[in-house]
Amino acid sequence: MNLLKLMAVAGLLLGLTACNQEKKPMENTNDYHAIDSVNMDLSVLPGNDFFRYANGGWMDGNPIPDEYSRYGAFEVLDKLNKDRLKALVDEVSLKADAPKGSPAQQIRDFYNAAMDTVLIEKMGISPIKPMLEEIEKMTTKEEIPAMIAMLNLKGIYPAFVMFGSQDEKNSSRIIANFMQGGLSLPDRDYYTSEEPHIIEIRKNFQEYVKNMLALSGFENDQAIALAQTILDMETQMAKASMTLLQRRDPNAVYHLLTTNELQKTAPAFLFQKYFETLEISDLKEVNVHQPEFFKEMNKMMKDRSLDEWKTYLSWHLIDGSATLLSSNFDQLHFDFYGKKLSGTQKMQERWKRIIGSINGNLGEALGKLYVEKYFPQEAKDRMLELVSNLKSALHESIRNLDWMSEPTKEKALEKLATMRVKVGYPNQWIDYSGIDISDTNHLQNVWNCNAFNYRDNLNKIGKPVDREEWGMTPQTVNAYYSPNMNEIVFPAAILQPPFFDINADDAVNYGAIGVVIGHEMTHGFDDQGRLYDKDGNLNDWWSEEDAQRFKEKTQILVNQYNEYVMLDSMHIDGNLTLGENIADNGGLFVAYAALKQSFQKNGEPANVDGFTYDQRFLISYAQIWRQNIREKELMRRLKEDVHSPGEARVNAGVANLPWWYSAFNITPDNEFFIKPEERAKIW
Repeated sequence: MNLLKLMAVAGLLLGLTACNQEKKPMENTNDYHAIDSVNMDLSVLPGNDFFRYANGGWMDGNPIPDEYSRYGAFEVLDKLNKDRLKALVDEVSLKADAPKGSPAQQIRDFYNAAMDTVLIEKMGISPIKPMLEEIEKMTTKEEIPAMIAMLNLKGIYPAFVMFGSQDEKNSSRIIANFMQGGLSLPDRDYYTSEEPHIIEIRKNFQEYVKNMLALSGFENDQAIALAQTILDMETQMAKASMTLLQRRDPNAVYHLLTTNELQKTAPAFLFQKYFETLEISDLKEVNVHQPEFFKEMNKMMKDRSLDEWKTYLSWHLIDGSATLLSSNFDQLHFDFYGKKLSGTQKMQERWKRIIGSINGNLGEALGKLYVEKYFPQEAKDRMLELVSNLKSALHESIRNLDWMSEPTKEKALEKLATMRVKVGYPNQWIDYSGIDISDTNHLQNVWNCNAFNYRDNLNKIGKPVDREEWGMTPQTVNAYYSPNMNEIVFPAAILQPPFFDINADDAVNYGAIGVVIGHEMTHGFDDQGRLYDKDGNLNDWWSEEDAQRFKEKTQILVNQYNEYVMLDSMHIDGNLTLGENIADNGGLFVAYAALKQSFQKNGEPANVDGFTYDQRFLISYAQIWRQNIREKELMRRLKEDVHSPGEARVNAGVANLPWWYSAFNITPDNEFFIKPEERAKIW
């Protein structure tokens, strides 16, 4: 279950964002140029909009396809990967004699059941009817905990989320965690904000709930009343929830309680019945991320009627299953979450969505096939060499810091030295053979996968950490740093142009994948990552003076991004995005230092295609973030994404780099000029 894995992962590079020209996203042919002026807009002054200067040609030539809310490097590679994965699925689908429980049988039957739209249309809502009836049969609120647990096993998480992850202060063990949840909208602010476009989203949501309930068989007047109940209950939960910014402080979401203390926090919720349904025993302690939320949940257990809770739980079952049901449910779900929230114009072709579902449910089974066919050892070897060079550059940078004391420097260098690196794919693959997959019931297949993955996560509670586990599949176009594991991870799929190109020169690769490597390394020392020691424990190893100087330096970034305006009047939240902005800043400086160090061995490179190595480094960096994005999607991300938009990651990012000014003759007259004394450099 990817969601549960990633709850323990900090500092993701990004979900999906910006890229090289779609005409040849992967191939290295004789006419391929890593830096191609066709993709640029040379009429734009680099100092006024470097994002547009580097990417304008590509942006004009690649309007957003209707099935996307944004379109850039990540999406182009995602499209390519889906084609490759579809070819792998087609190949295993020919294996009629695949043994029961084998990856070939499971992938084949999962895909075939999901693509049998005739059967899915015929079944309509019937696959979830038995569960809806079980909810309706409840006669007392004491049954609610067991019902929530049953929904959890199906991948549906009303009220809260329980999962296993590393103990923040003892990273050698896995403990149970309880986290706020239960909202249909992406974040608590969608329920509390009085911004006009958020109010409109709430109205659209209420209409969506009413229409979905009507589709499920409720009379119109009843559906309207029930939709109001659902909005009221979720609003009550939202008001008791911590904000995204508050949750960025790991100390604020660490409250280790015994199970008895947990029960006292919410005495009206019978946790023992919840645990018994999940077959959890001998649980001694848990980390309750948001105690105040659970106190409010307790109030709701007492004050809200059983019928209200039945409505709420039934809604989450319907909404959480909509994409697995007949097309009328699927389309209605997309119309709200795709069109209304993100501005996406049409649903992706079904086969693409099903490939994504296989990725989410049987990810490593498909990933093993992927790396066998598409990931060369040469790419892994080159990547490990780059990581080593970046580590050396960051070591040198830390050693020469003028704002950090020697004792803190030594601990920082120890943390860097012990930082693990994973490239390509895991050494050990998940065994999915215990999952029952048929070729006749798509929803049940997904539920069986969810139950397997959730139980697998819960079964780790109380056990030592498996440091060979991965939080992403090899076919994921992304990368991450885990503070508890103190490791950086680069899946195979990101090691492709424009991020990584075996045939490109060092300036291009250091500006792209080199910055990505530096970005993930720097996450170990950003405003969150710095709070963890070399063993991955939440442990303050900084002197007070060093911590204060660090905050003063990072405040420069906060101010810069707070002032960055999008869509005429919306601002980036410099505090919410601080960790990613620190990582971008550090990644750029460290990757450039590593590039300069490489000259000692390889010599200073000549110009290529008329661009100096400084220019190629910077343009290559800008290329990985190029994108077109819909207005609704940008508005949504400004509200809930801890990453700055791609445009700002480029324009605000390069404005702090001394060599950007010399490489492109940036002057005080240019829009993004920053006085030298006001520029940010932390690591």
